[in-house]
Amino acid sequence: MLARIEAYLSRRRALGYQLRSEGNYLLNFARYADEAGHRGPPRTSLMLRWARLTRRAHRPSWARRLQIVRCFAKDCQGWEPRTQVPPRHFFGPVATRPTPYLYSQKQMRMLLARARRLPGPRQPQTYATLLGLLACTGLRISEALGLRVADVDLTGGVLRINQSKYHKVRWVPLHARTVARLRAYLRQRQRWFPQAQHLFLAQNASPLTRTRVEKTFRGLRCGLADSGTPRLHDLRHTFAANVLLRWQAQKQGVAHRLGVLACYLGHNRVADTYWYLQAFPALLAQAGRGFRLAGK
Repeated sequence: MLARIEAYLSRRRALGYQLRSEGNYLLNFARYADEAGHRGPPRTSLMLRWARLTRRAHRPSWARRLQIVRCFAKDCQGWEPRTQVPPRHFFGPVATRPTPYLYSQKQMRMLLARARRLPGPRQPQTYATLLGLLACTGLRISEALGLRVADVDLTGGVLRINQSKYHKVRWVPLHARTVARLRAYLRQRQRWFPQAQHLFLAQNASPLTRTRVEKTFRGLRCGLADSGTPRLHDLRHTFAANVLLRWQAQKQGVAHRLGVLACYLGHNRVADTYWYLQAFPALLAQAGRGFRLAGK
């Protein structure tokens, strides 16, 4: 089974899929199958037993594991017709996306003010610039942390995103104020670490890691919201929702511009951008009003 899984992951990754967590799950399944003495193509009974081997003994976790191994089984069936594919919703639906949190302008100002009060000579400017960039561009945190100085074109006012989710390269245009903030940050950063290549650096000149940023962010967000738990990724959600709300308020609406936003955000499918219309009540209400008006 391990040979089958490794071949599957190699093919999928060659197509641009990273399959980080999925790959770990599948390798775990392969080890389980081989240690159990299974021979031949995957069987439904084997996959169901493996899906239930989780510390979180509830159906959404089982459904998620089964969904991952089921995708492998469907691919394997094309090569080995005797492969069995488990029923799609045997354990029920996979857990849905967490409810996004929308930051208000006041909360964003508070968050940036707290970042500027972080200890040390470099942390305040580094984190204030990083969080501000996430908020005004909608970048994924992995994309922002993957930026190098060479990816920042202040003359053209754009960022080159190389470390995207689907291995795509895209250019992200910047507002003039964002360019000015980045220019100020880069001047200071070059004094600190003139030889370093990454844009955002820790105190010791090593690239900032997501783990480190998440830990710092948890301290910054304390008491920020009365309800809900604001996440770092919600800066991206807030950006997308604000763009769509602004577009919906304009005469030309949203319908013909979703593709633009999908490209800007680096979505692989425009359906991922449509999700924002149903994720936020204000967007859904405006979309419903537009639908009723169009039907008259």
